Amino acid sequence: MSAELIYRIRPAVPAAHLFRVEIDIPRRPCGSRLTLSMPAWIPGSYMIRDFAKNILTLAARSADGRTLDCRKCDKQTWICPTAGSVTKVEYRIYAGELSVRTAHLDTTHAYFNGANLLLRVHGMDERPCLLELLPPEGPAYEDWRVATSLQPELVDSRGYGLYRADSYEDLIDHPVEMGRFKEIAFDVGGVPHRIAISGRQRADQARLARDLARVCAEHAGLFRELPIDRYLFLVTALGEGYGGLEHRFSASLICSREDLPHADEEKPAESYVRFLGLCSHEYFHLWHVRRIRPQALMEGDLSREAHTRTLWAFEGITSYYDELALLRSGCIDSKTYLGMLAATITRMMRTPGREVQTLAESSFDAWIKLYKQDENAPNAVVSYYIKGALVALSLDLTIRQGTGGAASLDDVMRELWVRHGRTGVGVSERGVEAAASRVSGLDLDGFFAEVLDGTSDLNLADPLCSVGIGLRLRPSNGPNDLGGCVERFDSAAARPTLDVRLRPGSREAIVQNVIGDGAGERAGIAPGDIIVAVDALRATAENMDALVARAAADGGGVTVHLFRRDELLQVVAFPTPSKADTCDLMLLDSAPEAALLARSSWLTSAT
Repeated sequence: MSAELIYRIRPAVPAAHLFRVEIDIPRRPCGSRLTLSMPAWIPGSYMIRDFAKNILTLAARSADGRTLDCRKCDKQTWICPTAGSVTKVEYRIYAGELSVRTAHLDTTHAYFNGANLLLRVHGMDERPCLLELLPPEGPAYEDWRVATSLQPELVDSRGYGLYRADSYEDLIDHPVEMGRFKEIAFDVGGVPHRIAISGRQRADQARLARDLARVCAEHAGLFRELPIDRYLFLVTALGEGYGGLEHRFSASLICSREDLPHADEEKPAESYVRFLGLCSHEYFHLWHVRRIRPQALMEGDLSREAHTRTLWAFEGITSYYDELALLRSGCIDSKTYLGMLAATITRMMRTPGREVQTLAESSFDAWIKLYKQDENAPNAVVSYYIKGALVALSLDLTIRQGTGGAASLDDVMRELWVRHGRTGVGVSERGVEAAASRVSGLDLDGFFAEVLDGTSDLNLADPLCSVGIGLRLRPSNGPNDLGGCVERFDSAAARPTLDVRLRPGSREAIVQNVIGDGAGERAGIAPGDIIVAVDALRATAENMDALVARAAADGGGVTVHLFRRDELLQVVAFPTPSKADTCDLMLLDSAPEAALLARSSWLTSAT
């Protein structure tokens, strides 16, 4: 045990959000200087977060108790002269941000990712580690338990004690929850799976376990292998919230408590379907991202950005399969799936940035654009999640059509698993494209050049038609209209619009985004403006669209009064017809038999 690194964590002062961390560092065979650093980002979330900012105090002592001179040399690195002897490092760290990417501690629970709390000991990255989890002190915490996917070494009935990790990378890949939670268990292919739900909720636990088991089995059937011996869904239920982060043996999820299933629901609610899609997304990452990995991320480290153009494939393909698996597993029907697909297409069509930024650029610049969006983001950025999912859809249907159904994106994913997931060999910058061409036998160079390095709109109508699905774009009926699966394509009239988007959740008409070259921009309306009147009538977030449409009925200009900072301004805008940016999809049951057979093959379970 003396040759292992030993980390020790205690929620020291929950009311002050303070963890205490200790590291017992064994004697090192060479070198008289100890270097410690805190990651700047966490795998799966591509933004520099500078976790070292939360360390409040740090001290180091030698084995005989002498205080060592531990000096900080940059924003996240400490150097300590030790003469190679055994060293103990102790620090206090603040944990006040509740998200799947960070650490949070209060009097109700403790949660952390290792990348937020555990310093890296340079030169010992591959050394086995022990992590000792200690409970907070005091009678108020006697019923707290531990939920984590770490391998237990010696733990008590509540889960406190020693856990083992093979390396520092393994150590920080298992989030930990301490507190009061409901635990649900199910098996997939003989592998135990658990769901630990923190927060007040009244979920239909049996239904949740049953549905998740079906979704997980669907993904395992796609890859024809489940490379784990355990899995944990860590779920935090809040009043409002949504997010997830993947790990090799677990996933951290935040949701609204209303997203969880209720016992009195005959048909799954839209919010529950969205939550199942989130679980499906993170579970698919068990293979794709956590084991099939971009070479650029494998070669980088957590101290600085690691740029790659492949995130469209790793997140976009995952976003394609997360909803498709809900249908294939039987959790939703085909009309619900097509409604979700229509909403995805609508979201992309309402992103003018798709005409500015390529999908490859979106991947490469995730660090500075997608994860750091400002008020101009809709005009400048395209999401590699959304457009990447639609490229994956197009690629799948293109392969199916081009091979007469002999191959599909499913086969490409299995090829990536065998070549890269099983072997640990990273995927090169063009590796996904090469695998698709190799598996299908098709010349896909032109396809990839257009969808990855171009900014023209995707041609989705033809691929969908090949599986008996019709697509139509129409003007929206309002900001909440995301299209859907319809019985027939009805006509829709364009509405007069200012091409501005209001801040969600506010009763005031606060401008969040101004669409480039739209009526609002030409009139001089800016993000942050508060529109108070349209043609001398009071405007709110609820009635502004109706006021604009009524005022523009005669085809003239519309007088808009607004506050910018604390100044009242008056502008005249000339509304323009709303764009055909809302997608409807329709099942074409009169399509040729070959198209109907292709649709059945596409939507049928991979198992």
